[in-house]
Amino acid sequence: MRASSIFKALSVTALAGLAASVAYAAPGVPTDGGLLFQDAATPGMEKVNALHNIVLWLVIGIVGLVLALMIYICVRFREKANPVPSKTSHNTMLEVVWTAVPVIVVLGLMLGAAPLLYYLDEIPESDMTVKVVGNQWNWDYSYPDHGDFEFNSSVADKADLNGAPYLLKTTEPLVVPAGKTIRVLVTANDVLHAWAVPSFAVKIDAMPGRINETWFRVDRPGTYYGQCSEICGFDHYNMPVEVKVVPEAEFDAWVLTKNPSYVKNATDVTREASVQN
Repeated sequence: MRASSIFKALSVTALAGLAASVAYAAPGVPTDGGLLFQDAATPGMEKVNALHNIVLWLVIGIVGLVLALMIYICVRFREKANPVPSKTSHNTMLEVVWTAVPVIVVLGLMLGAAPLLYYLDEIPESDMTVKVVGNQWNWDYSYPDHGDFEFNSSVADKADLNGAPYLLKTTEPLVVPAGKTIRVLVTANDVLHAWAVPSFAVKIDAMPGRINETWFRVDRPGTYYGQCSEICGFDHYNMPVEVKVVPEAEFDAWVLTKNPSYVKNATDVTREASVQN
């Protein structure tokens, strides 16, 4: 088989693999052999994807340019083509260009990334708050706006997966309503952990003695997965994060199963009425 035929076959195989990995990527669920990020589930992740795509093409362009220059230099200035080597030691214009262009590129990346970092870090007015506490090796979740009930979430047994991904399914997920801005307070009881959900663009450290905060808003109901992203000890891999996003009515019914005495206060009712109007 000719080299061109082999190259064509490898190219077709690679493109088919790429298409398959992207086509079957479910939102919030990692895919074996998948490429790029998980599908965005929040506005923040959509912005991260947009910036990533710009930077990716920029990096591809830079790598291509450097590769082309290296090939050109190897061919043009090889010993056989230049039996008498040049004694040039400086080129002012070239030195200015290769100094100024990287500075401009870095400044452009800073200007593109700064608004996104601010957007992700600035907590908007939230509709509800949940508290996340990391333990060795599980999570405690509490709902201070709904009677302060709490529960523990740890990795589910393999026999209880029911089609869910292994080591990401939990005994009890964090449940939140769709279309609401959720403020998340994160801390830890023992060592450093990190609460992370890739499709939310959320990854925040859980530190003993300190409360960090982040936020997300998911408009599409579904189940989204993450995990502790800090090496926190022997059973670190047993700290998955499962977030179940449901319609508001379903969330209210779920709250009552956890805290039957909970009644929405006037502030909640007024806020929901203003949102609906």
